[in-house]
Amino acid sequence: MRHPTAILLILAIAMISSCKFLKEKTFLGKKDRLLAEWQARQDSIRVADSIRHVHDSLLAIENARLDSLRLAEEEKHALESRYNIIVGSFITPAYAEALADDYRRRGYDVRIIHRENSRFSLVSAESHESFRRAVSRIQQFQDTVAIDSWIYTLK
Repeated sequence: MRHPTAILLILAIAMISSCKFLKEKTFLGKKDRLLAEWQARQDSIRVADSIRHVHDSLLAIENARLDSLRLAEEEKHALESRYNIIVGSFITPAYAEALADDYRRRGYDVRIIHRENSRFSLVSAESHESFRRAVSRIQQFQDTVAIDSWIYTLK
């Protein structure tokens, strides 16, 4: 009878030690998996940040391109119309933009004219090809919208 108890005792010791071994293996495996998942998340975040940075850069370039096209179009249109009803003249471009935005909200076809050899930006509320039409409109404009508006003639 001593042999079966000895065998049972050996089996019990083997099972206890193997369970401990399996627990350690499982815990280490779980730890490695968690670490790998965390590293994969960090890599995903880095990739997403890189993509967002590239997107923001491309968006900024596109906005700058559109702004330059808008300015070129405004200058071209201002040159096409000889007589402009000016509602403001500013050295600071931000002030000219603010007044232009105000008149755009009111429904006017606003343009900012940058004169050569001058620091001033002129805010034009309307442009006309005919001098008679411009004079007629400036009188109406001074009576109803801006008393200090004036006509600027492009050569």
